[in-house]
Amino acid sequence: MAAGRVVTLDALGTLLELLAPAPRLVAELRARGIEVSEPQASAALRAEIAFYRANHDMARDAASLALLRERCTGMLHEALTSTGAVLGPLPREVLRDALLAALRFRVYPEVPDALRALRAAGHRLVVVSNWDVSLHDALRDSGLAPLVDAAISSAEAGAAKPDPRIFARALALAGGDAAGALHVGDSVEFDVAGALAAGLEPVLVVREERPPGIPDGVAVIGSLAELPALAP
Repeated sequence: MAAGRVVTLDALGTLLELLAPAPRLVAELRARGIEVSEPQASAALRAEIAFYRANHDMARDAASLALLRERCTGMLHEALTSTGAVLGPLPREVLRDALLAALRFRVYPEVPDALRALRAAGHRLVVVSNWDVSLHDALRDSGLAPLVDAAISSAEAGAAKPDPRIFARALALAGGDAAGALHVGDSVEFDVAGALAAGLEPVLVVREERPPGIPDGVAVIGSLAELPALAP
């Protein structure tokens, strides 16, 4: 990786991890007078997260983000009820607030230093994520926003990884092109395949078990701490 190249980075699983949401949802609902078990919360959250992933690209601005969150809250209510949880006359906005409070992200510990080292070497960093428009809030709240040059969500791009169009938007934000650019992510399906389709060199982050189907020649790292060492 030569100095001055564009480095695009996935968000969830690469820069940020989602803290276990089920215990937090149980606690948030208990604080609001509603008792659900952790298995009930876990099952309901699986349904809500699947719904979110299928629909996050509808949230391109504040108004559509609010609508998406209302729809996700409705899915959570339906899923909790199907587990036998008794919610009673729980106002929908109370459940929405509990859901949002339960979804918390944490920066992987090595990430800030790795980003600083990459920028010090002259690389331009753009976050590229399958996320709604609140990606920018997540980066700001986690303290990562000042450490990258730009960010683009699939909702804003109108295309989700592995579609090459989201990478093209990221390259445009960085003022670069695909030649020599890297994309770093934790998914073979979305990050590696998307980078290859867009002409970027993929780097796969494997923090735990090595996934199947990694194409030959793809660089694999155990954390972002190894990424600056790819620079000469």
